[in-house]
Amino acid sequence: MIKLVALAFGLLKLGKIGGMLLTMFASLAIYAVAFGWRYAAGFMGLLFLHEMGHFCAARQRGLAVGAPTFVPFVGAWIELKQQPHDAETEAYVGLAGPFVGTLGAVACYFLGREEQDQTILAVSYAGFFLNFFNLMPLQPLDGGRITGILGPRIWFLGVPMMGALMIYSFSPLLVVISLMAVPSLLKAWRHDPTDDATQAYYAVPFEKKFEYGILYLGLAAYLAIMTHDTHALIGA
Repeated sequence: MIKLVALAFGLLKLGKIGGMLLTMFASLAIYAVAFGWRYAAGFMGLLFLHEMGHFCAARQRGLAVGAPTFVPFVGAWIELKQQPHDAETEAYVGLAGPFVGTLGAVACYFLGREEQDQTILAVSYAGFFLNFFNLMPLQPLDGGRITGILGPRIWFLGVPMMGALMIYSFSPLLVVISLMAVPSLLKAWRHDPTDDATQAYYAVPFEKKFEYGILYLGLAAYLAIMTHDTHALIGA
């Protein structure tokens, strides 16, 4: 126990990177106790890829961003220290996470099929499902950031989706996400398209909106199919 405390303090001395490693290792240990080390390592790897997708995209667009933070059974996030200046940048950063996370899940899927390894397939299923869930058009989920390029009122489409999911499979985490979505929904309700600042933020060419719409729908459809097929494969 003393060694673990010393290790924690040692990691904290590394600053932001140390804080990331501390939360990552803590989550890894808890997941390992619950599901086994192999699954925990694979799952944490996919979470890391997802967040690094956001991180790299934010840095590419010149935004100040902190290292990922991991919380067991909640997920992970990066801290944007500088908010996007326009809706296209926010959509770009929001899309990068699910896209990179999906690539990781695909790699696990083919590896699991090649090796006939149910644990790796279970990791790929978790990756497909969580990235698919994250595309729900509701802030603070990635789908809300992506679809916001069309205007904030599109987030109201996510309300019945979240409600249906809570009825189908209730989870305290869904309640937390729903509560976190309230400020964004209030903002969307008060949305004034004639406001100068609002017009500047959402001044995105139609072609760019169409491009993001196709990418969003295509990724969502692919993740839905792969979530279903991988679940069936594990069951078989």
